[in-house]
Amino acid sequence: MSLKSSLSVSWVRVYLAVVGTVLLLDLALSLNDTCLTGTHHKKSPSPETTMKECVLYSNSSCCHGNFTEKLVSPVKKVDNTHWNVCQQLSEGCEVFMKKIECFYQCSPHTAHWMNPSYTAGFLHVPLCVSFCDSWLDACKDDLTCAKNWLTDFKFDSDGNHCQHDCVPFGKMYSNGTDLCQSMWGTSFVVSSSDCHCLQLDSRDEMVLPYILHQNDSSSSLSPNQEGPCHHAPMSLD
Repeated sequence: MSLKSSLSVSWVRVYLAVVGTVLLLDLALSLNDTCLTGTHHKKSPSPETTMKECVLYSNSSCCHGNFTEKLVSPVKKVDNTHWNVCQQLSEGCEVFMKKIECFYQCSPHTAHWMNPSYTAGFLHVPLCVSFCDSWLDACKDDLTCAKNWLTDFKFDSDGNHCQHDCVPFGKMYSNGTDLCQSMWGTSFVVSSSDCHCLQLDSRDEMVLPYILHQNDSSSSLSPNQEGPCHHAPMSLD
């Protein structure tokens, strides 16, 4: 093959990769028009300029800015759930708890995984195993008395109460995967594929189109479309 032909082939590959990425991003953005149906969720996402937390979603948010006042440190209670039911969470642990709460309440992407049996919640959102491991590492010395925070507490008008002894997260959960797939029931699943899981940070905007494309049984990604995703975490750090 001549040098000219090789260059032509290279440019075609670059072009296809760029076009594939743009089309996938357009797909993701075109679906950002609904929200879950929880107490604090809007009907559709819109910009918020007064967010105290969850600013990752300020350009297109499913929650109102005043909701995020609940997440200003130190967080004691969010709606009917005390975060400090055993003790005040450490700063590092609280960071990850906020990421989860912000995604649930404010992200314009959660409706892609809306639970058909409970439209105020989501089902099987894919989190990266590295995120889950970091979450457990940050919370390992913090205390909790419930493995599943949706079912293992006793709830009354004053919120959640322990039914079991308080133990460290590191004892309650065997590893990060156990934490992610237990604390909020079936809300999350864990994936080791960088192109098919969320980190709940700015990189998700690059990865989301690949996840949605994977979930579409009538679609498949070509190598040219997959390529940019593998470089996304490095380019967006």
